[in-house]
Order: sequence, then C-alpha cells, then structure tokens
Amino acid sequence: MNSLLLISRSSISDSILSKTFSDPSDASTDKTFAISNSQIFRAERFGLHCVRIVHSKSLNRDQVLTIRKNLEKYQIDFLSLGSLLPNHKESLFVFDMDSTVIKEEVIDELARKHGVYEAVATVTKQAMEGGMGFDEALRLRVKHLAGLSKESFREVYDLLTLNDGMEKVFQFVPAHGSKLGILSGGFTPVLKLFSEKYPVDFYRANGLEEVSGSFTGEIFGEIINREKKEIYLKQYAKDLSIPLEQVVAVGDGANDALMLNAAAIGIGIHAKQGLKDQITNWIDFTDLSALVFLFENSF
Repeated sequence: MNSLLLISRSSISDSILSKTFSDPSDASTDKTFAISNSQIFRAERFGLHCVRIVHSKSLNRDQVLTIRKNLEKYQIDFLSLGSLLPNHKESLFVFDMDSTVIKEEVIDELARKHGVYEAVATVTKQAMEGGMGFDEALRLRVKHLAGLSKESFREVYDLLTLNDGMEKVFQFVPAHGSKLGILSGGFTPVLKLFSEKYPVDFYRANGLEEVSGSFTGEIFGEIINREKKEIYLKQYAKDLSIPLEQVVAVGDGANDALMLNAAAIGIGIHAKQGLKDQITNWIDFTDLSALVFLFENSF
C-alpha cells in the first residue's frame, strides 16, 4: 500500500479531495487518481493539517505533478510515498545544511564579513549557470576567504537562524527514537558549533586549512559534493544498521539530488528548480515540521 499525503496550514475539506481525486464531472480528472476504495486518515500537528490516503496503486511522477498542480491554488503540499516510518523501528533523517536546516548560506555570510561578497557571488553565479562544477566553484570561493580569522566562524554562527519548522524536527526525531545527521557542502567549523547545541548524531562538511588562527583559502581533505552526500548517506545508514527503507533525506538544491533519491523518502524543502527536476516529492507551502507526518503514529 502507498500513502498520499496532503499537508496544509488550513483544514483540508472533503470537497477539495473530491475535486482533486474523483470528481466525475471534471473531464481533466484521471480515473487512476480515484480514491473511493482508499482509507483516509486525518491528523493535525504543530498547526499543520494532513490528510493521509492509503492507496492501492503507486502514482508515476507525471501523475504526482498533475495532482500537485491541482492543489497549488489551495496552497496544499502533496507527497506520494510508499510506506511511512514504522513506530517500532529506528529511522534516520539526513539533512543538507545551508538553506535547509538553516535559512542562510554560510559561505555568503563569511564572504560579507570578509568584504569579498561580490567576488564570491560572481563565482556562485557562474556555477549556477553551468559554467563550472561544484568542486571547482567551491575551491575558487574558498580562496577568497584567505586570511579570515578562526573567530569569524563563531561570529557568523551566532547570526544563523533555523529554517521554519526545524526546531520542531529537533524535538520529534529523537522523541521517535530516530537518528539525525547533516551532510553539508558547507564548512566543518560551523557544523561543529551547531552540533554542540542541537541533537545532531553525525555530520560531514568541508574542512578548511588553517595556519596561526587564520584560514589559508584552501580546502583541507575531501570535498562533500553531490556524490559524497549519497555515499555518506548510505554509509551512515549501514553503520547504524538502518535500512534505506527507513531513511529520509531532505535538501533544497541540485547538489542534494543523489542523496534524496538514494533514500526511501527524499523531500525537497522550498527547493530550487534544479532539484525539483530530479525528484518527485517536495514541500512548497508549509515547512519542515511537516516531516512529522512521515511517522505512522502521527495518524
């Protein structure tokens, strides 16, 4: 059985369900969307409303996109999933960091502090336009941070803000006996500070070479790119003896696509189009607290 989740900041009426899935008067309605024989559950958590439809058929990506398009006018998010996370087994949540767990892009904030924001932004723009790969772009941007003091990371860290709903995630993931990790294309000094405050079981990020309390502008060790995010997601799941069927991955950019597709449940959060083009499920209208509906016992 498959679970279809409709998530909204407002109550979802039966008429919306009828119009979306089984209104015979609507010529545009695909009969494969009909839910007349499906079980329907409702839940409310953290000010969000969710309708869960337990459906016998799995939907293909085109069908999911059509349903999501029909729900846009109501500002309802739509997810098409297989099994939800079981109540009695440990699950794993893996997040991207910048613009996912937190609202900011750390390298932009460091560049502003160092007075090199425009130079870094130029490289970022080139990379986004396909002018260079992630690794090359990261190395070039980090070069502009040469001379930045180690203390600057603490100062920038203190300015960072959690993305909407992430505070709730830090409550309900451990409460469900699950693990939480972060795989970031950002920097280890920030993740180290972050993990000292929040319930993060593990993290991977890029190391920066340091000499006499200042950064040299070089990356130390491997670069955590899209391929490495997928590799480490699988490695941590294996090390924790958690099957991929019980792994959730969350990100916002194209660099997260492999990681999201490697997990049984991959979800874009306010995702950029480059990521949406490569995945099936994403959240546009609500926030990270919607992830609570991935647990069976939320219903």
